[in-house]
Amino acid sequence: MKNRCGKLKKFTIEKVRFVFLVVSLLAVCVTAHAQDGVAGINEANEKVRSYFDAGTELMYAVGALLGLIGAVKVYQKWNAGDPDTGKVAAAWFGSCVFLVVVATVIKSFFGV
Repeated sequence: MKNRCGKLKKFTIEKVRFVFLVVSLLAVCVTAHAQDGVAGINEANEKVRSYFDAGTELMYAVGALLGLIGAVKVYQKWNAGDPDTGKVAAAWFGSCVFLVVVATVIKSFFGV
């Protein structure tokens, strides 16, 4: 490496020792804070399983809300005399059924 005057900078032995000391301390700190991976995975598994029932209930609530909104939309189309009322009803009903089925299948598949 060159400085502004074009002369090469020389690394002194003190600088090299300091860098080696810093790198060694970082390596020791990282190794000291390392934890068992299995314990972390088990803890994450327990936390996800504890939230799963609440998530399933949330999916059921979203399905019910979609059902209500869909019923209003289909009723509006039916009163207006739109010819595609059946398609809209099938789409809204299908989305509600999908949410309920997915929540139930995931719950039974993973045994939660």
